[in-house]
Amino acid sequence: MTRFGYTLAILASTVLASACTDEVPTEDNTPPPGSTSGNEDTTFDHDNDHISPWELLDRLTKEGPPRYTSRVHSCSKVRVRTLGTVLTQLGVNAANTTALSAGQLYTSGVNALGQANYANRIRENIGITTSGASREFDIFAAAAPEIIAAFGNAQSTLMQRCPGATLFDANNTCRPEGITCLIGSPATARHLDYCNLTVSTASTIDAGKRLAVAALLAAAYTCE
Repeated sequence: MTRFGYTLAILASTVLASACTDEVPTEDNTPPPGSTSGNEDTTFDHDNDHISPWELLDRLTKEGPPRYTSRVHSCSKVRVRTLGTVLTQLGVNAANTTALSAGQLYTSGVNALGQANYANRIRENIGITTSGASREFDIFAAAAPEIIAAFGNAQSTLMQRCPGATLFDANNTCRPEGITCLIGSPATARHLDYCNLTVSTASTIDAGKRLAVAALLAAAYTCE
Protein backbone atom coordinates (compact mmCIF):
# COMPACT_ATOMS: atom_id res chain seq x y z
CA MET A 1 0.00 0.00 0.00
CA THR A 2 1.31 3.41 -0.86
CA ARG A 3 1.87 6.22 1.62
CA PHE A 4 -1.20 7.98 0.30
CA GLY A 5 -3.25 4.80 0.81
CA TYR A 6 -2.15 4.54 4.45
CA THR A 7 -3.19 8.13 5.05
CA LEU A 8 -6.68 7.53 3.64
CA ALA A 9 -7.09 4.40 5.73
CA ILE A 10 -6.17 6.22 8.93
CA LEU A 11 -8.59 9.06 8.18
CA ALA A 12 -11.42 6.61 7.39
CA SER A 13 -10.90 4.65 10.61
CA THR A 14 -10.86 7.87 12.62
CA VAL A 15 -14.20 8.98 11.16
CA LEU A 16 -15.79 5.57 11.79
CA ALA A 17 -14.52 5.48 15.36
CA SER A 18 -15.95 8.90 16.13
CA ALA A 19 -19.27 8.00 14.50
CA CYS A 20 -19.69 4.80 16.54
CA THR A 21 -18.95 6.27 19.95
CA ASP A 22 -21.80 6.69 22.41
CA GLU A 23 -20.13 9.54 24.26
CA VAL A 24 -22.00 12.82 23.93
CA PRO A 25 -20.44 15.98 25.35
CA THR A 26 -22.46 17.14 28.34
CA GLU A 27 -20.60 20.37 29.03
CA ASP A 28 -22.67 23.49 28.39
CA ASN A 29 -20.62 25.81 26.21
CA THR A 30 -23.29 28.47 25.99
CA PRO A 31 -21.79 31.80 27.12
CA PRO A 32 -23.51 33.62 29.99
CA PRO A 33 -26.26 36.11 29.05
CA GLY A 34 -24.97 39.46 27.91
CA SER A 35 -21.35 38.36 27.44
CA THR A 36 -21.35 38.09 23.65
CA SER A 37 -24.86 39.07 22.66
CA GLY A 38 -27.06 42.09 23.13
CA ASN A 39 -30.68 43.05 23.26
CA GLU A 40 -32.84 45.98 22.22
CA ASP A 41 -31.44 48.04 25.09
CA THR A 42 -27.78 47.54 24.20
CA THR A 43 -27.78 47.33 20.41
CA PHE A 44 -29.35 49.18 17.51
CA ASP A 45 -32.85 47.88 16.93
CA HIS A 46 -32.96 47.10 13.21
CA ASP A 47 -36.21 47.02 11.36
CA ASN A 48 -36.44 43.36 10.40
CA ASP A 49 -39.89 43.48 8.88
CA HIS A 50 -39.96 41.20 5.87
CA ILE A 51 -40.54 42.77 2.46
CA SER A 52 -42.54 40.93 -0.13
CA PRO A 53 -40.95 40.14 -3.52
CA TRP A 54 -43.48 42.42 -5.20
CA GLU A 55 -42.55 45.37 -2.97
CA LEU A 56 -38.88 44.72 -3.62
CA LEU A 57 -39.50 44.53 -7.37
CA ASP A 58 -41.45 47.79 -7.28
CA ARG A 59 -38.63 49.52 -5.36
CA LEU A 60 -35.99 48.25 -7.76
CA THR A 61 -38.09 49.39 -10.71
CA LYS A 62 -38.38 52.92 -9.29
CA GLU A 63 -34.92 53.32 -7.76
CA GLY A 64 -32.80 50.95 -9.82
CA PRO A 65 -30.42 48.23 -8.63
CA PRO A 66 -28.01 48.96 -5.73
CA ARG A 67 -25.00 49.18 -8.05
CA TYR A 68 -26.76 52.05 -9.83
CA THR A 69 -28.26 53.91 -6.86
CA SER A 70 -24.95 53.80 -4.96
CA ARG A 71 -23.42 55.91 -7.73
CA VAL A 72 -26.33 58.19 -8.53
CA HIS A 73 -27.09 59.05 -4.90
CA SER A 74 -23.52 59.13 -3.63
CA CYS A 75 -22.01 62.46 -2.59
CA SER A 76 -18.49 63.59 -3.40
CA LYS A 77 -16.90 66.64 -1.83
CA VAL A 78 -16.44 69.99 -3.53
CA ARG A 79 -13.09 70.19 -5.31
CA VAL A 80 -10.56 72.50 -3.68
CA ARG A 81 -10.36 74.81 -6.67
CA THR A 82 -14.15 74.87 -6.99
CA LEU A 83 -14.48 75.85 -3.33
CA GLY A 84 -12.17 78.80 -3.93
CA THR A 85 -14.29 79.87 -6.90
CA VAL A 86 -17.47 79.59 -4.81
CA LEU A 87 -15.99 81.76 -2.08
CA THR A 88 -14.90 84.39 -4.62
CA GLN A 89 -18.33 84.44 -6.27
CA LEU A 90 -19.89 84.98 -2.84
CA GLY A 91 -17.77 88.07 -2.26
CA VAL A 92 -15.08 86.45 -0.08
CA ASN A 93 -11.42 87.37 -0.49
CA ALA A 94 -9.97 83.90 -0.96
CA ALA A 95 -6.42 85.35 -0.98
CA ASN A 96 -6.78 87.02 2.42
CA THR A 97 -3.83 86.19 4.67
CA THR A 98 -5.31 87.55 7.90
CA ALA A 99 -5.20 84.91 10.61
CA LEU A 100 -8.45 82.90 10.89
CA SER A 101 -10.03 84.69 7.94
CA ALA A 102 -11.91 82.59 5.41
CA GLY A 103 -9.13 83.11 2.85
CA GLN A 104 -6.38 82.10 5.28
CA LEU A 105 -8.32 79.02 6.43
CA TYR A 106 -8.85 78.07 2.79
CA THR A 107 -5.26 78.50 1.57
CA SER A 108 -3.73 76.87 4.65
CA GLY A 109 -6.18 73.98 4.73
CA VAL A 110 -5.72 72.50 1.27
CA ASN A 111 -4.21 69.33 2.69
CA ALA A 112 -7.18 68.79 5.00
CA LEU A 113 -9.47 69.53 2.05
CA GLY A 114 -7.78 66.77 0.05
CA GLN A 115 -5.89 68.77 -2.56
CA ALA A 116 -3.94 66.78 -5.14
CA ASN A 117 -0.24 66.21 -4.58
CA TYR A 118 1.08 65.97 -8.11
CA ALA A 119 4.71 65.73 -7.05
CA ASN A 120 3.95 62.45 -5.29
CA ARG A 121 1.41 61.37 -7.94
CA ILE A 122 -1.54 61.55 -5.53
CA ARG A 123 -4.83 62.64 -7.03
CA GLU A 124 -7.29 64.88 -5.22
CA ASN A 125 -9.42 63.04 -2.72
CA ILE A 126 -13.02 63.22 -3.90
CA GLY A 127 -14.53 61.70 -0.77
CA ILE A 128 -15.73 63.69 2.22
CA THR A 129 -13.44 63.17 5.21
CA THR A 130 -13.85 64.33 8.80
CA SER A 131 -10.92 66.73 8.57
CA GLY A 132 -12.07 68.07 5.21
CA ALA A 133 -15.65 68.64 6.37
CA SER A 134 -14.45 70.32 9.57
CA ARG A 135 -12.18 72.69 7.69
CA GLU A 136 -14.93 73.45 5.17
CA PHE A 137 -17.34 74.30 8.00
CA ASP A 138 -14.71 76.57 9.56
CA ILE A 139 -14.23 78.35 6.25
CA PHE A 140 -17.96 78.97 5.81
CA ALA A 141 -18.28 80.24 9.39
CA ALA A 142 -15.38 82.64 8.88
CA ALA A 143 -16.72 83.73 5.48
CA ALA A 144 -20.23 84.56 6.74
CA PRO A 145 -19.50 88.21 7.71
CA GLU A 146 -17.91 88.91 4.32
CA ILE A 147 -20.85 87.31 2.50
CA ILE A 148 -23.42 89.29 4.49
CA ALA A 149 -21.49 92.49 3.74
CA ALA A 150 -21.36 91.58 0.05
CA PHE A 151 -25.17 91.43 -0.07
CA GLY A 152 -25.19 95.08 1.00
CA ASN A 153 -22.64 96.19 -1.60
CA ALA A 154 -24.11 96.78 -5.05
CA GLN A 155 -20.61 96.66 -6.58
CA SER A 156 -19.68 93.27 -5.14
CA THR A 157 -19.25 90.21 -7.31
CA LEU A 158 -22.17 88.61 -5.50
CA MET A 159 -24.63 91.40 -6.24
CA GLN A 160 -23.51 91.58 -9.85
CA ARG A 161 -24.40 87.92 -10.13
CA CYS A 162 -27.68 88.32 -8.21
CA PRO A 163 -28.78 91.95 -8.71
CA GLY A 164 -31.43 93.10 -6.27
CA ALA A 165 -31.21 90.03 -4.05
CA THR A 166 -31.59 90.56 -0.29
CA LEU A 167 -30.54 87.97 2.25
CA PHE A 168 -32.17 89.62 5.30
CA ASP A 169 -34.83 92.30 5.25
CA ALA A 170 -35.27 95.22 7.68
CA ASN A 171 -37.01 92.91 10.16
CA ASN A 172 -34.08 90.44 10.08
CA THR A 173 -36.22 87.91 8.24
CA CYS A 174 -34.55 85.61 5.71
CA ARG A 175 -35.45 86.27 2.10
CA PRO A 176 -35.89 83.43 -0.44
CA GLU A 177 -34.10 85.25 -3.28
CA GLY A 178 -31.08 85.79 -1.02
CA ILE A 179 -30.94 82.15 0.02
CA THR A 180 -31.28 81.08 -3.61
CA CYS A 181 -28.32 83.28 -4.54
CA LEU A 182 -26.36 81.98 -1.55
CA ILE A 183 -26.74 78.23 -2.07
CA GLY A 184 -27.15 78.20 -5.85
CA SER A 185 -30.51 76.38 -5.90
CA PRO A 186 -34.12 77.51 -5.38
CA ALA A 187 -34.88 78.17 -1.73
CA THR A 188 -37.60 76.03 -0.19
CA ALA A 189 -39.91 76.66 2.74
CA ARG A 190 -37.65 74.50 4.91
CA HIS A 191 -34.66 76.68 4.03
CA LEU A 192 -36.58 79.76 5.15
CA ASP A 193 -37.83 78.12 8.34
CA TYR A 194 -34.38 76.90 9.27
CA CYS A 195 -32.78 80.26 8.49
CA ASN A 196 -35.34 82.24 10.50
CA LEU A 197 -35.15 79.82 13.41
CA THR A 198 -31.36 80.12 13.53
CA VAL A 199 -31.48 83.90 13.48
CA SER A 200 -34.19 84.20 16.11
CA THR A 201 -32.76 81.70 18.61
CA ALA A 202 -29.11 82.81 18.57
CA SER A 203 -27.59 84.86 21.37
CA THR A 204 -27.66 87.95 19.15
CA ILE A 205 -29.23 88.76 15.79
CA ASP A 206 -25.82 89.27 14.16
CA ALA A 207 -24.54 85.96 15.48
CA GLY A 208 -27.72 84.28 14.24
CA LYS A 209 -27.23 85.70 10.76
CA ARG A 210 -23.65 84.44 10.61
CA LEU A 211 -24.70 81.00 11.86
CA ALA A 212 -27.54 80.83 9.35
CA VAL A 213 -25.26 81.67 6.42
CA ALA A 214 -22.62 79.18 7.52
CA ALA A 215 -25.17 76.41 8.13
CA LEU A 216 -26.91 76.92 4.77
CA LEU A 217 -23.60 76.82 2.91
CA ALA A 218 -22.39 73.79 4.83
CA ALA A 219 -25.58 71.91 4.04
CA ALA A 220 -25.53 72.93 0.38
CA TYR A 221 -21.95 71.81 -0.21
CA THR A 222 -21.98 68.56 1.78
CA CYS A 223 -25.14 67.06 0.21
CA GLU A 224 -27.21 67.48 3.37
